[in-house]
Amino acid sequence: MAPDKEKETPCVGYKRGPPWVFKGSALYQLHLVKASTARAFVPRELRLVEAFGYTLGGMFLARYHDSPAGAFDELVVIAGIVWDPPTSCAWAARVLVNSVEACRHGRKEVGLPSHVATFSKTEASALGSKPLVKSNGFLSVLGIGSAVPEQESRREIEISETKGSSTKHLCNISMPITGSHNKHHKWMGPAIRMSLPSFSGQTEDHPDLLKYSCKVECRVRPVSPARIWNPRTTEPQECSDGKINSAGPKVLADSDAQSQSISVLLSKPIFALKFSSLRMHVDAPKIVVPHCKKKEVGYSSTESEL
Repeated sequence: MAPDKEKETPCVGYKRGPPWVFKGSALYQLHLVKASTARAFVPRELRLVEAFGYTLGGMFLARYHDSPAGAFDELVVIAGIVWDPPTSCAWAARVLVNSVEACRHGRKEVGLPSHVATFSKTEASALGSKPLVKSNGFLSVLGIGSAVPEQESRREIEISETKGSSTKHLCNISMPITGSHNKHHKWMGPAIRMSLPSFSGQTEDHPDLLKYSCKVECRVRPVSPARIWNPRTTEPQECSDGKINSAGPKVLADSDAQSQSISVLLSKPIFALKFSSLRMHVDAPKIVVPHCKKKEVGYSSTESEL
């Protein structure tokens, strides 16, 4: 299924920035991702922030009603957190959007691994079904129910990548629809402002390492994590040679990158935040030199002086 024709028409909105402004709502969900899975995407010169073999990855699922490319959906698969002093930043494994213009902008201007996709949405009643989220002590401490209520409606989103005339299913995401009858769900949370720095680049369009910042203003509240599954993928996928490739995105084939992205999505969720009244300013990326390379350059110059 190809994107709507109106979304294929180039939008002049991106030419007005930066910063580029996006308005809508989003679900920001953190997962415990195996470090070996995340390293398949992270460049060698960047150090992965990890503990006990895991890093923090997850997803950013957004619906923008207003943006330089008009209204569109976006799923950012976050491989993990990388460290380049003095900051740590997220690394996107894959970005899926149902807008050709937004995809082009992500690739050409921001150095992101963007791909065009379809987001098929349905609403289903879960009356009488068993809880979909198992008990989680961490969420209980924060005052979130340890399980999704048995009686609720859920939004199901099926996401498939499109390339030319072909379509490949990626994943299904199921999340509860907040009901207006529930007083707790009327609470949108406090208004906050924060910055979400991210690395990008080292792609075919942008060989250099880039860094950009997303300045976010929104109302935020904790919610139960969404359920993510892939009927065709029951186990984490490895690269085609049977081993995780640690050399970074330059040598990771796109088919392997897609499989590894599914592994990130299927990893264990630990926390989720609902962003309402979202207003996000995205600055133009800048070329950065990794900290390890700075040290190498400094050492070389000192050595030459000796």
